[in-house]
Amino acid sequence: MLDALDSRLLTTMRANPRIGLTELARLLGVARGTVQARLDKLTARGVISDFGPTITTEQIGYPILAFASLQIAQGRLTEAVRWLADVPEILEVHGTSGQADLLCRVAARSTPHLQEVIARILASPAIQRTDTTIALSTQIPFRIEPLLQAAVTPPTP
Repeated sequence: MLDALDSRLLTTMRANPRIGLTELARLLGVARGTVQARLDKLTARGVISDFGPTITTEQIGYPILAFASLQIAQGRLTEAVRWLADVPEILEVHGTSGQADLLCRVAARSTPHLQEVIARILASPAIQRTDTTIALSTQIPFRIEPLLQAAVTPPTP
């Protein structure tokens, strides 16, 4: 659970990713030690997973974003995941319910490059089939702020 200060702290950090602890404390109206203790607690609990920069794939030469649903051969999930981990264009992989077993977020330099990536994915005997969707635009980019607010707001009956 998050309290209101945790939510404000995280929201302020998201809005100002290069902010220092002293400035963060000033904006929040709390002591610097309070901010440090909260950050340590949130990091230890896994709420904050990293402090690295957010990289825009388009700006490093990978403007194509696609989502590939994969069907995995029975009993070969671990093998498939190991294979996928070696494909640098695969940004993340999630286990899913439904017809597909895995959902991959994939970046590519072009549609022919995406086709090469999909062929590399299918080269694994553990992966039986792919179904790929190319994102044409991002209507709502990744966001966490509304969820941070909802985490401290009691649900309405």
